[in-house]
This record gives sequence, structure tokens and C-alpha cells, in this order.
Amino acid sequence: MQKLGSLILDNNDVNNKLARIAFQIIEEYHNEKELFLVGISKNGFLLAKKINSLLQSNSYETNIQLIELKINKKNPLKSETSLDPEISLHNKKVILIDDVLNSGKTLMHAAAFLLKQDISKMNTVVLVDRRHRYFPIKANWVGLTLSTTIQEHINVEISKNEISVFLE
Repeated sequence: MQKLGSLILDNNDVNNKLARIAFQIIEEYHNEKELFLVGISKNGFLLAKKINSLLQSNSYETNIQLIELKINKKNPLKSETSLDPEISLHNKKVILIDDVLNSGKTLMHAAAFLLKQDISKMNTVVLVDRRHRYFPIKANWVGLTLSTTIQEHINVEISKNEISVFLE
């Protein structure tokens, strides 16, 4: 794993934060028969896979579907947003997952796309919330809230089974 900037969260820290989020999901959705984890491509989806693994290891008996939401993060209106696999989310309960929440633009566009699918409920998860909102959206569950300057960048490095967060 290439180390860039200052280490904010090492793999152990990230695992602890994701485990806490998994328990919060279990508390919120313990009576559900089915739940959809929608991870924003690419890191959000990898985090969704990790959260799914944590839910399964805690004997969470809800049927969980993992879905990747493909969106152009730099310019969401320039290209088509899609789900992989393409699936109907009509009247489904969805958890939208991404790695970093900064301005809120990506999460807002992703949420708008999911709302067009006629979902019944949505919660949001981010590993790091930078609190630089330009759009009125929040994360329901956050691993770490970190006040940064606009010039700083949060880099979530995911390789094999290691996840680290750096401030650049």
C-alpha cells in the first residue's frame, strides 16, 4: 500500500469504525427480511462489501443484496448513473455507502437516483465526513468526522484486505 500524506485511520481503526456502523445497521434493521447495500463506485462499493461481511459474521439473518452504483463523481450529470447488477429497488430499504462525504454533491446525486427507483427507505453511510457541505445531505452513520481545510484532501486507500485513510 502506497502511503500518502498523514495517516488518519489505519486498518485496525477502519475495521473498528465499520464494525460499529454494522452494529448500528443491525439495530436499525433487525426486523427486516431484505436489505440493499448500495456502494458508490469504487471505494463505496468496497466498503459496502466489508460492511456486508461484518453483518454476516454477526449472524445477521436478513437477506442482503450488494449493489454497485456507478456514477461520475467529478460530473454526475455528464454520464449515465446505473446499478450493477441492474435490479428493481421498488419499495426496498436501501443503505447508500461512500468513502468520503465532502461537499455532498456525489451523495446527493446518488440519493436522487435511488429516489427515482421508488425506494421505501434510505440511510447513508460514509467512512469520513469532512463537513464542507454545498448540498443539503448528511450521513446517518459516520466512521470519522474530520474538520479539514478546503485545500486538504482525504484519500481512502483500499488494497486487498487493508483500508487506510490519509490526509493530504
